[in-house]
Amino acid sequence: MKISIEMSLYPLNKTYGPSILDFIERIKAYDGIKVISNSMSTQVFGDYDLVFDALKKEMRKSFEKDMTSIMVMKFINEDLS
Repeated sequence: MKISIEMSLYPLNKTYGPSILDFIERIKAYDGIKVISNSMSTQVFGDYDLVFDALKKEMRKSFEKDMTSIMVMKFINEDLS
């Protein structure tokens, strides 16, 4: 099954930019996952299991690295890329 996710990461610190860009670059490094970013959000497209395995791993890294962060996501069970 394919999935599309629109997400936004909000690290609650004064230097939030590097944390967001680091997360996006880590997700982009996975083969089989398409990532499109703009100034409002990031869209991720790919196989359901692959995308969720990557997000589980990379969200944990971001949450452990930053004191407090908010992650907002919307999901659809189709590839809208």
